Amino acid sequence: MIGLTHLRQPPAVCGLVRSTSCFLSPFFFISARKRSWVARANDRLDGAGFDSNLHAAIRAASIRFEETLRPDPLFIDPYAECLVSSEVGNPVKKQQQRSSLSSLHYRLATKFIDDKILDEISRLEELRQIVLLTDGMDTRPYRLNWPRSTVIYDISPEAVFKAAYGKLQGGGAKVSKTCMMIHASLESYDLQTLLPRKGFSGHKPSLWALQGLPLATLAEFEDILSTVSSLAMKGCLFIGELPGCLLGTELDNKLATQRWMEKLFLNHGFRVSVVNCNEVARNVLGGPEGKPINVLFVARQLRLSDAQMEAWRSHVERIDEEGDEEGFEEF
Repeated sequence: MIGLTHLRQPPAVCGLVRSTSCFLSPFFFISARKRSWVARANDRLDGAGFDSNLHAAIRAASIRFEETLRPDPLFIDPYAECLVSSEVGNPVKKQQQRSSLSSLHYRLATKFIDDKILDEISRLEELRQIVLLTDGMDTRPYRLNWPRSTVIYDISPEAVFKAAYGKLQGGGAKVSKTCMMIHASLESYDLQTLLPRKGFSGHKPSLWALQGLPLATLAEFEDILSTVSSLAMKGCLFIGELPGCLLGTELDNKLATQRWMEKLFLNHGFRVSVVNCNEVARNVLGGPEGKPINVLFVARQLRLSDAQMEAWRSHVERIDEEGDEEGFEEF
């Protein structure tokens, strides 16, 4: 999916290996699962013109719209209504008949991620890079209160984003004049190169949030981890929810889930904590949530980003060169 094959000793950025100055074309390292995912994305429409990514995004938007209409909403999304109009797609009505359990979990996860983002940007004055890994209909760039000069990168399916963007503009959604939103297509082969070209800096703090991004396999999520690990500087926060169907253990077993997540994230340079969904429900609703369907997580980057590693390597090389010159002069 997003990342490429993982070359972790030393770490890699697509085709650029951190420990060498030799350049190889990034397409050489594109994994088979990445090519397979892009092929699926390009062929996601069935014979009836049904787009599963668009279908899922509209369902999520409809839950946000329903929550906004509640007398005591967990959050307010003033732009969700324009996304669930009949002109965008008809599958919403059938989807609304699904069990309320998935709806409740999505509402709680959205509230948790919103609060975590706002808490982090209020705590770190220098945090001005936000990367949202989304379904293409995430309205956070429009509805959250961002600090001045914040750049929000939306990584999502191209077709869904385009469909949503037109509706949002028609509904009056605008990013603050002091901020900027940049879209990067999920179908891109090389996001690790694309994001820096669009202005992302691995030398500056960033926050990464995952919710709604289409993930069919664990390998695709590992590609996400690899991408974030390469681009996010040390200490950056990565939050979100992992679909429970990708979990390598029973979701009900909290200890096993925590250990499995710790091993998965540590392999990519993150320290992770699994968030207890029932505690979130008690804090915001005053009652238990029930059986979770996804895994909420909060992770910290333990490694240097590729950009930091390159700066450190250049610094060491410069010191070595200066030392060689001094030694020659003494000789």
